[in-house]
Amino acid sequence: MKKYDSLDTLLAYDQQAKEYFNSLPDYVQETMWSRAKGINSFESMCHYADNLTKGDD
Repeated sequence: MKKYDSLDTLLAYDQQAKEYFNSLPDYVQETMWSRAKGINSFESMCHYADNLTKGDD
């Protein structure tokens, strides 16, 4: 698993992560930006998004 120093860097260098991030609801994206330093890999971003959207079904 490739790790980056923040969400900014992850999205700049990982096209799959960028596409996934852009597909997420606005509130999830906004919440992720507020925790950008803690999201350092595609896997951590997916996990965080899953936790945020659990009640959306």
